[in-house]
Amino acid sequence: MRLPPRGRDKPRRARSGPLSEPLVTSLTTAASDRIIYDLTGIEHQYDALLGELPGTHIRFALKACPVDEVLHTLAARGAGFDAASPAEITQALHAGAQPNHIHYGNTVKSDHDIAEAHRLGVRTFATDSVEDVTAVAAHAPGTRVFCRLATGGDGALWGLNRKFGCAPDDAVRVLATARAAGLTPAGLSVHVGSQQMTGEGWQQALDTLAGTLTALAGRGIVPDHVNLGGGLPALGYQDRQGNPLDPPLDKIFTVLREGMDRLRGLTSAPLAFVMEPGRHLVADHGAVRAHVSRLTRRRQPDGTEAHWLYLSCGKFNGLYEMDQLTHRMVFPGHRGSEEYVSAIVAGPTCDSDDAWGEGRYPVRVPRSVRSGDPVWILSAGAYATSYTTQGFNGIRPLPCVCVRGQEGRH
Repeated sequence: MRLPPRGRDKPRRARSGPLSEPLVTSLTTAASDRIIYDLTGIEHQYDALLGELPGTHIRFALKACPVDEVLHTLAARGAGFDAASPAEITQALHAGAQPNHIHYGNTVKSDHDIAEAHRLGVRTFATDSVEDVTAVAAHAPGTRVFCRLATGGDGALWGLNRKFGCAPDDAVRVLATARAAGLTPAGLSVHVGSQQMTGEGWQQALDTLAGTLTALAGRGIVPDHVNLGGGLPALGYQDRQGNPLDPPLDKIFTVLREGMDRLRGLTSAPLAFVMEPGRHLVADHGAVRAHVSRLTRRRQPDGTEAHWLYLSCGKFNGLYEMDQLTHRMVFPGHRGSEEYVSAIVAGPTCDSDDAWGEGRYPVRVPRSVRSGDPVWILSAGAYATSYTTQGFNGIRPLPCVCVRGQEGRH
């Protein structure tokens, strides 16, 4: 583990590697399926992010891990929250967040939801259209709005580039409309896509922000904040072929720091920054304890023989993102020297989509696994509790357990 750049007094940044002691202990002693979060690891990850981007306001993307203990932990650390609905706003408030630390970051919201968020005390809203900002003015008068710019999503596993965001010219029009309607045109926002793997993806967004800030200045609009959104990657994933995904995190942070300095130089007033990390804070500090249902071998429609490893956890009860990435698996009790076979990994449901990499990318598994054997699925902390069905095939969402480690031994 090395110190991050720009100062030896910064917190150390967590890299993917050996499991933390709290996770290992909890996984080892678990007698049944569950998802486990290491709260100490999440705290360290939060501290490390602030060390890389000092002074940035962190608004945790609540949708990534709506677990009360995790939210309490982050709120106690000083984090705010990016909420997508009144229900998430209420959960953030119950976790101890102050209303002025909660941002309604969803550009899709009804009149009722805008009014309810306002009633709950939220005073900052994301928008990307004249229609939406007009509704905010009507149902949350006098509040602050951030206009979300569209991005290309290049370099991200999930681009998020079609449903949200507007062109720079439209952003100027939206914020001018906000000002005329009595709202504060507080800022611009972007989202470079989820699990952004390149520094170039951030650079393109920063270039768009720079041009838009200049255009706004020409209209006499001077935002006081830029929200750089989510997209910071987790470090423990593998691609569909089982190769480690290795995002250039040092480069990403360098691009962000330099870009923030550049944007500050374009405005006539102080400019502050917000980030909305989700998976970056929780993915590598959560793991699933599942079990083997069956390892089978059968002939496929094309005449080839294939092994299939069926697990108790799949796309619909904790591993929704397994179509785009794979998770490292540990089979406790099975030695690395024993015989392995290539197997397609699938979840327990009767849906054919419930397979890793759409069933086209087998992984190596011990030939000797038997029904009931435990399996640990790593870097599974993001979206494991939110992207789940409520009883498809009678299978319930995984129970959640939160653990802590001893300071200095994590």
